[in-house]
Amino acid sequence: MSDRRLSRRRALATGLSGVGLALAGCLAEEGDGNGGNGDGGNGETTGTTGGDDAPKIAVLEDRSGNFALNGTAKWQASLLAVEEINADGGVLGEEIEVYDPDPQSDNQRYVELTQEAIVDEEVDALWAGYSSATREAIRPTVNQHDQLYFYTTQYEGGVCDETTFAVGATARQQLGAVVPYLIEEYGPRIYTVAADYNFGQLSGDWVRILAEEHDAEVVDEEYIPLDVSDFGSTINNIQGEDPDFIMSMLVGESHTAFYEQRANTGLDIPIGSSTTMAQGYEHRRLDPPALTDMYVGVNYMEEITGERNEDFVDRFYEEWPDAEYLNQEAQNNYFSVHMWKEAVERAGTFDQEAVIEELEAGIEVEAPEGDIELDPATHHMTHHMRVGHADENHEVTFSEEQYIEPSFLHEVGCDLTEESEQTQYEPGEYYDEA
Repeated sequence: MSDRRLSRRRALATGLSGVGLALAGCLAEEGDGNGGNGDGGNGETTGTTGGDDAPKIAVLEDRSGNFALNGTAKWQASLLAVEEINADGGVLGEEIEVYDPDPQSDNQRYVELTQEAIVDEEVDALWAGYSSATREAIRPTVNQHDQLYFYTTQYEGGVCDETTFAVGATARQQLGAVVPYLIEEYGPRIYTVAADYNFGQLSGDWVRILAEEHDAEVVDEEYIPLDVSDFGSTINNIQGEDPDFIMSMLVGESHTAFYEQRANTGLDIPIGSSTTMAQGYEHRRLDPPALTDMYVGVNYMEEITGERNEDFVDRFYEEWPDAEYLNQEAQNNYFSVHMWKEAVERAGTFDQEAVIEELEAGIEVEAPEGDIELDPATHHMTHHMRVGHADENHEVTFSEEQYIEPSFLHEVGCDLTEESEQTQYEPGEYYDEA
């Protein structure tokens, strides 16, 4: 095993304040659309080949299977960040190599590839997984090897883990933006439909908590297996309850059918979400009016205006001209690769313990979504949250931004700068109404 991977000790990081990190960059030459020297589909390492001490990262993101439409952009944005960093001189003068086989939306394959990335490839940092089920499948391996790990999907929240940096928005941040908005706009009666695994179930808990906090109620809820694509009975149940709005935390290709079936049956009840549009770009893939009055709490969508994001979108499509969509998680992959580079250079080493200590010292990031910062205690980000709204033509507009910190982990006492943990806290343990 590489001598860069030392046992993880815990220490309070001191003496360094947040440092501004500009993520804008330009490619030295036009990309070939493959992000490196190989296609990355057979366990090969892509990118510039360096010496034995060249830094290597693993980017294990789905490019086939049920989560391919979410994971492909994550992989593409990661390689864009690597291309920019290498074109600008690399990290500590070394160009980054990338280990990036396709996990194929298969959690057992994720476990095998994670083990291979850590033990055989000796990667300096790991980006892996769309679903929370994937994250929890590989986290024991990550913990066993004290591996620096970036999880970039928006998720249910609660992971307090000494080597894991969950940099996507949490349910408290996303649902905390959209649920109160919809209660004020449409009324207090909510019907929840969500994916039947830990992300959907815990997101359902958060909807109940937020409803209670805003004098609303969840009139019913359904948790749908990932392979289900027939929502006839669910739509009938919703029509029977006649809620003021629906909260949907459906995910994956099969669940997309809900929105088309909703439109076909004339179910015109507004829908709120923490997943739709920003991840699977349903507003682009589905014909209007399937997404009419869809509201989603997001930290990023490619439609966000402003010169910084427009430049980012341009660079992404220059590198990947056939890309389908630049989704929320892709932006998170992009800025976190640059953030890792900043922490390595501050540490002056690729040693993972030293890099984690620099991350825990606090880093400010000029991300495409806006200026954000890493919260040292929780390893999460304070994000710019918006409510995106799709009209009958699937045109998207955004409400006023809120800057929301990862408050739940603060409430439960997660402080990884003071105490080592490898826990996922659940809202039902701390809120009676869940």
